[in-house]
Amino acid sequence: METLPLLCISFVSFAGLTKGAGVLPAGPLNAAVGGTVMFTTTLTPTENLTILWNINDKRIIFSTSGGNFPAPEYKDRITLFTSTGSLELRNLALSDSGLYGVSIEPQGASQMTGNIRLEVLEPVSNVVVTVSNTDLVEFNSSVRLSCSSSGSSLSFLWLNSSSEVTASDRVQLTDGNGTSNLTIVNVTRYDQGPFSCRVSNPVSPDIDKAEPQLSISYGPENVKLIISPPQEHHVEGSNIVLSCSADSRPAALFYWFLNGDKLSDTGPDLTLMNIQMSQNGSYSCQAFNEKTLRYETSQSSAVSVLDTTDLVEFNTSVRLSCSSSGSSLSFLWLNSSSEVTASDRVQLTDGNSNLTIVNVTRYDQGPFICNVSNPVSSDTSGSVLLSISYGPENIKLIIFPPQEHHEEGSSITLSCSADSRPAALFYWFLNGDKLSDTGLELKLTNIKTDHSAAGGGGYYIYRKKKMAKTPIDRNTATITGRAGQDNTAYSGNQDVNYADIRFFQNKEGGRVQVGTQNDMSSQYAEVRMNSGRAAGSSPPTYNAYMQQSKRLAPQPTGTQVYAQVRKN
Repeated sequence: METLPLLCISFVSFAGLTKGAGVLPAGPLNAAVGGTVMFTTTLTPTENLTILWNINDKRIIFSTSGGNFPAPEYKDRITLFTSTGSLELRNLALSDSGLYGVSIEPQGASQMTGNIRLEVLEPVSNVVVTVSNTDLVEFNSSVRLSCSSSGSSLSFLWLNSSSEVTASDRVQLTDGNGTSNLTIVNVTRYDQGPFSCRVSNPVSPDIDKAEPQLSISYGPENVKLIISPPQEHHVEGSNIVLSCSADSRPAALFYWFLNGDKLSDTGPDLTLMNIQMSQNGSYSCQAFNEKTLRYETSQSSAVSVLDTTDLVEFNTSVRLSCSSSGSSLSFLWLNSSSEVTASDRVQLTDGNSNLTIVNVTRYDQGPFICNVSNPVSSDTSGSVLLSISYGPENIKLIIFPPQEHHEEGSSITLSCSADSRPAALFYWFLNGDKLSDTGLELKLTNIKTDHSAAGGGGYYIYRKKKMAKTPIDRNTATITGRAGQDNTAYSGNQDVNYADIRFFQNKEGGRVQVGTQNDMSSQYAEVRMNSGRAAGSSPPTYNAYMQQSKRLAPQPTGTQVYAQVRKN
């Protein structure tokens, strides 16, 4: 038996070897259960080699010029490449892990050796993520996510979206027995995920297992109240919308308060239609989260509702009268926060208790306030906001597309605009003939040659101011015309010459009330206005329109409007 002496020498040569050396590369090698591994030597092909492979000093195969002699348990699982000494091992099992050594002796040359470690691992499989609770409350709840997997030499990595999760004062990471636990204490809204567990080992690609996002309830907070339209004062009879918002999950419920008293209204919007003086006050909204059971209330916002009247710019004058009980009284009028002083249009009479504005302009709308004082006290009336109608003016006609000539069959849009309060009505004319079209735009579709202006004529606009609405509980007047204007040709006059405005405040500072005036002199007649169109009113003809545009300017002797401010 010639193999025994060589075997003894080979075993001695491997004693104490633990690193890759000699004819084998540095290790270790990693391979999966059921897979194949190749132990490749560094030798160039050579004839007549004597080769011995073993694992942990146990023979795998011995080869000489006389043949190959594998151990029985490796007979069908190995291939030896006799020219280089390389070895292929197939159908790997966990028991194949160990330190492999090789001894190679060329004919007539010195023996060469090498060794390398092989680790056979189970691949990653059956990754499962579980969570202790998915319905959480911010700052109040904690949660534990567990990740388990089959396989050997497992590595775990937790991700929040695409970012690695690392340990902190609120985050704990523990591994063991094929399981990794992620614990988050006192969760915040930023802990919602999605979380995923990444499992890997040297023989498997990364395997990610995601958990659906955590449902973390939070809020309400950042409660905001917005009033639309956003103005300091609102005219009685107008509409106001108060909108409340909050950062909250789930969406917050909203409750409304006026001067600290809870209203029956709920929801993110509070709509005040046809608002009255009685709805003056400080509004706030409160947000409530049914999951977190938390409340938060917005800052209060004041809604100021002012009495109003309807006046016509340049055509109407107004007088406001302020009265009060007490002695040695001084009166001061304010327009918003600015003191009202006398001028060519503004008269202060009767110790400044009466304020008269002649031929009002749109800039005289107020709100006006009367401040009454004496050396021992002072008080302020309610506010009056004047509704002043003006226009139309700055009439602009725009043709689109803006070109000199248009092809037959094309479409054209004519747009008209005007500065007017209330908004103007618009009528359209072609070469002096009134069209049936009304409104801001005139659309000409598939235009024909008979639409064009002949003899230098063209389209033009007649603008007519809308009838002002009659204020609630107001004495108003029907006016049919004034000197200097041909009302037969220029029909539909909406001028308001008088408006009877009265408000009172008691000495304790109570709410202003509208009352009946009994002591005014006859020069201020009680007046009424009906809100319907004057009989026979219709848009003017072209010639009447052109004649009306040359009408006289309003005269300062026109009838005046008065407002009386009293204090009992």
